[in-house]
Amino acid sequence: MGLATCRAGKDFILYDAQRLCDAAAEVPPGPLLFDPDHWRRQRRVTGEAPGRGASQFLDAGNGREWVLRPYRRGGLVARLSATRYLWTGLEHTRAFRELRLTAALHERGLPVPRPVAAAVIRHGLSYEAALITERLPGARALASRLEEGRAHEALLEAVGRTIRRFHDAGLDHVDLNARNLLVDDEERVWLIDLDRCRQRPKGRWQSANLARLERSLAKFGARDAMAPIQRGYAEG
Repeated sequence: MGLATCRAGKDFILYDAQRLCDAAAEVPPGPLLFDPDHWRRQRRVTGEAPGRGASQFLDAGNGREWVLRPYRRGGLVARLSATRYLWTGLEHTRAFRELRLTAALHERGLPVPRPVAAAVIRHGLSYEAALITERLPGARALASRLEEGRAHEALLEAVGRTIRRFHDAGLDHVDLNARNLLVDDEERVWLIDLDRCRQRPKGRWQSANLARLERSLAKFGARDAMAPIQRGYAEG
């Protein structure tokens, strides 16, 4: 994976040059790439994901789909600005940090979506951002499987083993929940949404991640699912 950076006016784009050119050579790595209206005009928006960011699914050509996710704030701070963040330098922006982290984990063979591009638009002391990753064919949130009663023990143990792989790689996922764990048609487990995550030495953050996941499972009435997840985690 060869990451490249370009600048178009106040827009900064970081992208996987080979993947971007293979999938959508007619859309250069510039602002249009992150413009939902552009994709709608091309009739290449195939759907939307639930959630605060209103991520869009895009037809990227060659039988592939992308996920375009704008960065959105939650909580009380969103009342001041739902889309803008404090500018402290390009490499400190959430989009660039997430894309680089996702690329590094992907290159290590960990189950994360392949990153395509990230955009940062600077507005003086603030910025807006968006991220594009490849969509995982047939993947659905673990939360959906739990709600449908289709999260059997073997699958939950696989979830635990997957989390352990990421922890062994030093990934502190600050929002580990049942919506950020995806299961594809072959019941492979994937981890998404690495915003604000980082790699760090082993420590108490690992148990904090698991506790965060347990609270999420409880919201879906599936607290019992944590036991097989813990077994899979212990097996490594």
